[in-house]
Amino acid sequence: MQTYKSWNISIEDRVATLTLQTNDLNVMNMDSLFELKKISKELDENQNVWVIILQGAGKHFSSGVNIDILNKVTEINTEDFKHNMREMQSCFTAFENIKKPTIAKMQGFCMGGGFMLSLCCDFRIASEKSVFSIPLVKLGLTVLMGTNRITRNAGVAATNELVMLGDKFNPEKALQLNLVTKIVSPDHLEDSVKQFANKFKSLPPKTISITKQIIKQGDKIPLDQSLELEIELQSQILGSSDLKEALDSFTNQRKPIFTGN
Repeated sequence: MQTYKSWNISIEDRVATLTLQTNDLNVMNMDSLFELKKISKELDENQNVWVIILQGAGKHFSSGVNIDILNKVTEINTEDFKHNMREMQSCFTAFENIKKPTIAKMQGFCMGGGFMLSLCCDFRIASEKSVFSIPLVKLGLTVLMGTNRITRNAGVAATNELVMLGDKFNPEKALQLNLVTKIVSPDHLEDSVKQFANKFKSLPPKTISITKQIIKQGDKIPLDQSLELEIELQSQILGSSDLKEALDSFTNQRKPIFTGN
């Protein structure tokens, strides 16, 4: 894979670790976001990657998007603003649309755009010392990276509080609101994330991929369409060697060995 200025990518034993490394607070700028969009495509197409860990270098996950980007919204016309925001949103959506399981390793500050990026992951494991906030309202702006990503997990009432007040909240509250998968001590964060990621190494990746698609797409359509989607996507892997391996290992009561084929 090619190298990037704002991100480091390491791949080991089917686990890709994507690390944001911009500054001490891991603030993102437009270049960071455009790089993320390219990386998302690369990781999605890489057959050697079965699961992805997203993290920030150092003490913090990410404090959000560079304030200079936000300051410029008052200096451009309406159409340019709309274009720029759509470009930014597409970078988050590209990562969210990766068909492989994604896990956010959250430590330190997870704020604004950084917190919204974590919501693009399928799973979020947070240090009990993490600090969360969605403070854009205090800058005179609304959430621009997908308010729905909060609502679909936490519900409307909780989203009202988090977004309209913009106050900090702790991991315990995030867990109660389904905004994180689990919280662990800082000393156990690294191992907890690795152990969680390793679970996917023993599962058939194509099945995981279509399951993720069914969950994400099925939530937006009526039940009858969701049922048809399940049939359609499952039919795509009927001839796969991994399906045969899964059935054979189950019948013969042995541990399966999946290859991704």
